[in-house]
Amino acid sequence: MPRFAPRRLALACLFSLTPVLAQQPADPPAARDAAPARPATPPAKPAARADSPAKVDSISVEQKRTTTSDRRDSTASKIVIGRDEIEQYGDTNLSDVLRRLPGVTQGGRPGRGGPIAFRGLGGGFTQILINGERIPPGFSIEDIAPEQVERIEILRAPTAETGTRAIAGTINIVLREALRKRMNDFKLGATHENGRTGFNGSYTRNDTFSETGSYNITISPTYRNTRNESDIRNVFTDLPSGEVTRDQAIQSQNTGENKSVFATARLQWRLGPGEQASFQPFVVSSRNESITDSRLTQAVGLAPYDTARGRFESGFDSARFMTMLQKRFDPLTTYELRGGAGRFTVDVDGRTEQFDRAGTRTLLQTTVNDISDRSWNVAGKLARRWGETHNFSTGLEREESQRTERPLTIVNGVPQLAGFGAQYDVGTERSALWMQDEWDPNPNWSTSLGVRWEEILTKSQDESAPVRNASRVVNPLAHLVWRFDAPKRDQLRLSLTQSYRAPPTQNLVARPRLNSQDPVPGPNEPTSADFAGNPNLKPEVANGLEFAFERYLKQNGVVSVNVFTRRIRDVIRSVTELETVSWSPSPRWVTRPQNFGRAQTAGLEFDTKFVLTELVEGAPAVNVRANVSFFRSKVDEVPGPDNRLASQPDMTANVGADYRLRGSPFAVGAAVNWTPGYDTRLTFEQRESAGRKAAWDTYLLWHIDAATRLRFTLAGVVPRDSHTASSYELPSEFQQSRTVGRGYLVTGLRFEMRL
Repeated sequence: MPRFAPRRLALACLFSLTPVLAQQPADPPAARDAAPARPATPPAKPAARADSPAKVDSISVEQKRTTTSDRRDSTASKIVIGRDEIEQYGDTNLSDVLRRLPGVTQGGRPGRGGPIAFRGLGGGFTQILINGERIPPGFSIEDIAPEQVERIEILRAPTAETGTRAIAGTINIVLREALRKRMNDFKLGATHENGRTGFNGSYTRNDTFSETGSYNITISPTYRNTRNESDIRNVFTDLPSGEVTRDQAIQSQNTGENKSVFATARLQWRLGPGEQASFQPFVVSSRNESITDSRLTQAVGLAPYDTARGRFESGFDSARFMTMLQKRFDPLTTYELRGGAGRFTVDVDGRTEQFDRAGTRTLLQTTVNDISDRSWNVAGKLARRWGETHNFSTGLEREESQRTERPLTIVNGVPQLAGFGAQYDVGTERSALWMQDEWDPNPNWSTSLGVRWEEILTKSQDESAPVRNASRVVNPLAHLVWRFDAPKRDQLRLSLTQSYRAPPTQNLVARPRLNSQDPVPGPNEPTSADFAGNPNLKPEVANGLEFAFERYLKQNGVVSVNVFTRRIRDVIRSVTELETVSWSPSPRWVTRPQNFGRAQTAGLEFDTKFVLTELVEGAPAVNVRANVSFFRSKVDEVPGPDNRLASQPDMTANVGADYRLRGSPFAVGAAVNWTPGYDTRLTFEQRESAGRKAAWDTYLLWHIDAATRLRFTLAGVVPRDSHTASSYELPSEFQQSRTVGRGYLVTGLRFEMRL
């Protein structure tokens, strides 16, 4: 057998399980959980001579695939997180799972969910995929229950096949796969936070419906009941005299209810060796209702109101399907066809009222918005193995979406933005062509060379503010892996890439979004600016370098050190300026995104996981996971200090351990997440800051029997408030706004049964 046959066979197995994501396989294995094929009748053997030695049939041994072996065998740098780690802390929100992973940071309050960023770069710098496809429009990973996820893959450098809209990197979420093993998973849990109780559950079934067909169905309903408190402090200071001209404090309490259900199914057919087809629909339905009560205390200046109440109701419904067909032209050539389509709708109904001290209503603002989005995508891939060392693949992709919005805001009986019309439509078209070649010239090193062309066209039929924006890029990519002869567990990685970030659709549409803190038709302040898009934005393009050393321990452990850098041109940054606008007789401060020159970012990343017995003989079998990442960035056109890329901290770190108590049905674990505070200078006049975040989570797991478990969790064991601030410096005045969001302990109890 050739020296690398086991590795190729393993990669082929992974490919047959997840063809949407994997690279071209070297050999055509059957699916992981497929029933073994019926062997053909062997030819008759001649009778053995009495004096001839006995013959022993050959035995084939297959190495079991693990998340560590998948990481090691990938040509591009990849971290794989399996179901055990995903379910470990009983999270009800997928973003809480992600924040413990290497290099991942989370917005919002500590341990309370929020937008995800990789290497401190969110907002489009991080590419998020579901089953290898870009996340559908309007969809949020917070809508996915962790029970729906099979594994999570983090790609530090982009590849031609997975896409290059990934300046920071790619997070690929693989949903549950269909197995041929009959199994039922049932989970029911409850959480308690700040006096409110929520519930969550899930049901998963795996089974077969024919000799070649299997299916998986998962349903996850959730009920969240929350109460949050926050404080806002706005202070304006006259610079020549140093006197405070405005000092107001706003205390708010928000109560909210969310009822949602996420359901997905996967039907899979084994068509032959290395051939299969699958169909995977998923639906999301969510209903939200929230009430916010606030009181304004004005120590200096004239108070615009005394109390306020806001009530918002929204509904979100999404349905989508993905389908795939993988076939072979011949033993060396395969083709793959993928497609999908979906639609989501959003209905928003909001009402804001302000009252003076006498209880008289001084403001009534109502907002309604109906959003409808339809999208579809198709992709084709052709892959061929050349000789013993080359795996070449190429593909085409096409995606289109059409979004319609009907917003209406009325302030004290007067419609706002009447000049922009009652409806606007935005269409997006994306096309891509890619080629990639994986080459294993000898047992010690492997390469992957690729190139990807991509075009995104955004069009708006809004007559008052039409948009036509085209982004076109050609990105070359190269990856190299060197494996040491001794010890064979060590390897080096090098990646040279070019990636980009297309302007988000909401940043292109010029139609403004008004700030209700200082409502139209009056003036506003820089700290309460309106927002409007910029149809002339260009994509950000980054040239990247990655270098990593990886050591794989004797069992399933790994130690990795990675260094990266990106040089970005045409950086997009939001800039606030005073404008004469069509939607108000008074000049208004407006925040618009602009291309802002060049920037660079770099970082040092360390991550490890191991069992303590791999390092210390005779030690307890404690599973240890740790990672720490250091980041630095600089925007050239912004004076320092703190002229970093927006929302990027200096570092983030995670440490976690778990242990199954010997001779006991109990297992315990704990994890700590830490992100220090930081300041950001957006422009010469604008600054932002974020306070440090620390989240300590722990769990106790009771194995009642082989099929039943009870999990007790604590999230935010030491609750911490979140602190954010923004400021704007005018020629004669300094304006600052600070927000404090309260943190709370979250307790959880979940019953888990497998039948």
